[in-house]
Amino acid sequence: MTSSKGWTPERRAQQAARIREQQPWLKSTGPKSAAGKATVSRNAFKGGYWRELRDMARDLDQCLLELRRGLDKF
Repeated sequence: MTSSKGWTPERRAQQAARIREQQPWLKSTGPKSAAGKATVSRNAFKGGYWRELRDMARDLDQCLLELRRGLDKF
């Protein structure tokens, strides 16, 4: 049976074996530039403000809708 990405269990096992052979994690050096280091420093950041901003945007949309409805009455 294939998964949603088309990987059969055999293909998955072959890929896992290749990765264990090559051990790419031993060759990884991480970011070298200041910009790269700044980017990866945010990898674990889960956010938090986006929910607040989304809720604020919804509240603002609701207020604007009520204002438009109020203006349409005139």
